[in-house]
Amino acid sequence: MSGPVLVPILGDQLTRTLASLRGRTKDDTVVLMMEVAEEATYVRHHKQKLVLVFSAMRHFAAELEAAGWTVDYVQHDDPDNAGSFTGEVARAVERHDPREIKVVEAGEWRVQQAIEEWPDKFACEVEILPDDRFVATRSEFAQWAGDRQHLTMEYFYREMRRKTGLLIKDGKPVGGKWNYDADNRKPPKEGLSAPERPRFEPDGITREVIGLVEDRFADNFGSLESFHWPVTRDQAEQAADAFFKQRLPKFCDYQDAMVFGEDDLFHSMLSTSLNLGLLDPLALCERAEAEYDAGNAPLNAVEGFIRQLIGWREYVRCFYWLKMPGLAEANELAATRPLPEFYWTGETDMRCLADCVRSTRDNAHAHHIQRLMVLGNFALLAGIAPNEVEDWFLVVYADAYEWVELPNVAAMILYADGGELATKPYAASGNYINKMSNYCGDCAYSVSEKTGEGACPFNPLYWHFMHRNRERLEPNHRIGRIYSTWDRMGEERQGEYLASAEAFLESLTPADKSWAR
Repeated sequence: MSGPVLVPILGDQLTRTLASLRGRTKDDTVVLMMEVAEEATYVRHHKQKLVLVFSAMRHFAAELEAAGWTVDYVQHDDPDNAGSFTGEVARAVERHDPREIKVVEAGEWRVQQAIEEWPDKFACEVEILPDDRFVATRSEFAQWAGDRQHLTMEYFYREMRRKTGLLIKDGKPVGGKWNYDADNRKPPKEGLSAPERPRFEPDGITREVIGLVEDRFADNFGSLESFHWPVTRDQAEQAADAFFKQRLPKFCDYQDAMVFGEDDLFHSMLSTSLNLGLLDPLALCERAEAEYDAGNAPLNAVEGFIRQLIGWREYVRCFYWLKMPGLAEANELAATRPLPEFYWTGETDMRCLADCVRSTRDNAHAHHIQRLMVLGNFALLAGIAPNEVEDWFLVVYADAYEWVELPNVAAMILYADGGELATKPYAASGNYINKMSNYCGDCAYSVSEKTGEGACPFNPLYWHFMHRNRERLEPNHRIGRIYSTWDRMGEERQGEYLASAEAFLESLTPADKSWAR
């Protein structure tokens, strides 16, 4: 074969410096981009997620063409669309007769399995390149993990700090500590609000995609009325500029705070752009460090931001690849209850959950503490089946890709891996939500009531969870001591907690599973 080099670029690889493009000449390369049904429908993605990915892909293709690249772009509604990456690559091979295919490894396990079959399916040479947009390689992480019983993120994070040199001076962490998370847990003060994040009005390309999604995915979850996500690198950079200027200084002070109706607070709202490839995480970390050096942001905010990117984000990606495919089926706590209907409708008297579902429906977003300690905490305490919770999180968030969603949900939220990632289950009663939010004051349930019809459901559910998982959790040194409190209650009080929890669980209406798949 003497044709060009074919470079397939996936929807989360929208990076001009992608490994498969580096070193290529424009007159000898065909870039292939594909909107395929298999990716759009393997779960029933939030409408905003579909618009975000398709629009960002189309804008990226236009940028490449404007820069002189040849782009072969297959739209979702192309009548000849094969519906899968492999099928579209096969069609492109027929059109272009390439001498070689160069592709960067996929971010998700199932897609990578398909790509690894390409050398046997196509007559031309196929080179699968590592995705070097991350700080840590998979092999580095596997070596670090070794035979450790617990893969504690904090220690991995310190290695990433050393590797990058971020917030390191004379070989030691700036300020004398590696982690300032203890300074990042302020409850919301009355009237707390934050500057609005930039919102980008849909242009012609995005409006065309909105029309496509409303036509072909009309029954999917979510609203498109408030779609304002960045869909180009320029827009993503504008969003980053606004964050660093307006919200970074208080980013970590109120990182765990929740305020009714305040969907963004001081969070960066950059994860959609990061996960598409529109922003470089290391460059963002370097910029945050520069803000600290210039005296524009405190150390706790900058360290916390850097920890999320080169600590947690890198960690969950490597953990995902180390533990797949088993992680997708993990269920250490034997949870089997179906997902409640209110996760889709938002129709519940629990004010915290209703508000988090509303934000999820309207924005395809809820910030991390809402995901972990409200939506996730409820699923953990109620014993919701991991596969159903994992599907829900993958469906509803615009920044959700399996490599980041699955470790966060299966291991962090649900403790389904038995504690390899998290050192304890993140289980909490209503007291935590009351402390870190203003949800409870106007709730139909009373957070001060522990049992009975009007009690906050998180209170009896917490003890129900601890009771039914005692054999597994009591040996855990971080949570096992709680059982002495349980034992001191006596059988009558214990019975009240368990009866209240059971009555509430029995009242839940299971969701229609067709929402997710």
